[in-house]
Amino acid sequence: MTSKERMVAALERRKPDRLPVTTHHVMQYFLKHRLNGISADEFFERFGLDAIRWFMAFQPDAGKGEYFDPTHVPGYLEAHRVVSDTWRIESKSVPDNEFPTIRYRFVTPKKTLSTVLQSNEYTCWVTERLVKEKTDIEIIAAYATQPKCDVSAVNREADAFGDRGLVRGMVNFFDVYGQSGCWQDAAVLYGIESLILATYDDPQWVHDFLKVLFERKKVFLQSLKGARYDVIEHGGGDASSTVISPRIFDEFVAPYDAPLTQVAHEAGQRVVYHTCGGMMPILERIADLGVDAMETFTPRGMGGDTNLREAKRRIGQRACMVGGFDQLHSFKDCTEEETRREVRRCFDEAGAGGGFILSPSDHFFDVDLKLLEAFADEARRCVY
Repeated sequence: MTSKERMVAALERRKPDRLPVTTHHVMQYFLKHRLNGISADEFFERFGLDAIRWFMAFQPDAGKGEYFDPTHVPGYLEAHRVVSDTWRIESKSVPDNEFPTIRYRFVTPKKTLSTVLQSNEYTCWVTERLVKEKTDIEIIAAYATQPKCDVSAVNREADAFGDRGLVRGMVNFFDVYGQSGCWQDAAVLYGIESLILATYDDPQWVHDFLKVLFERKKVFLQSLKGARYDVIEHGGGDASSTVISPRIFDEFVAPYDAPLTQVAHEAGQRVVYHTCGGMMPILERIADLGVDAMETFTPRGMGGDTNLREAKRRIGQRACMVGGFDQLHSFKDCTEEETRREVRRCFDEAGAGGGFILSPSDHFFDVDLKLLEAFADEARRCVY
């Protein structure tokens, strides 16, 4: 099988020729500091992994006065931002002694919203939330643009990538910084602690907030018809069981993410639901969203709670499982044999009958390259 055929077989819970083996995002820090700045495509080829090409492309709706932001240069995993005369995004560097800091202003006819992001070589984070007053969601509902997918651009990318692997997209998230799931997007914009408290203090406002984000995502997903993605990502870690309770998942996550999954399916797309963090108490709830695949099955030693064998028993016939590998303890400070044993453990616990893609349970930054080679080599030996 080609890498594309192999991973598609697993996504469809069929048995491939061997265990598909890949990774989540290939971090720019890792490529720069450990591999002399090679591309993600070159990384997959060098280590013999089944490749993934991440790609997002928006299309403005000129009939609604939308256009591409002339000041925006798309960064890592970004599409070209869509703005309008009533939804302009301005950015300005803020002096800081430790981290690069940028303030973003969302300018509308009624009010200007603002958020602040900081970053380092590894990642970026929010230091000032965009939604500060509850009425701010009314500004978003009234003025935020609703970008659609540039289907032709996606299909050109699929043609260029061919059978080398999967073309993977995402449910659109909020401008500048966000997440694919409705709850996760809201958590970025308002803060997860504040959002959890609001589910008790003002649950109707939380639902109103989620509905605003839902409608924006729905427009994008409806536009995906004909786009030759192999899978699109939904969800995010703020809906994991190490962050929220099953009750909050049932009341504030599932009612929005399940319908969006259905919209994606109606547009001909497969969906993988990303849950970095705890999953075991809500495994069936995630599967009930109707998704085609679930990730990341983070091991206990990395802050998750996954028992792969139990997860396979409980939901392995309902969704493809992606992840499971302990990169923290098996990509550094161990022997090649220990890395190979971790690969075999994952295969033995979750690989039976197919429907499993081996992957680090999330990002990695500093690894022993020989251990990465052992990871890929041992996975290729796991044949069906």
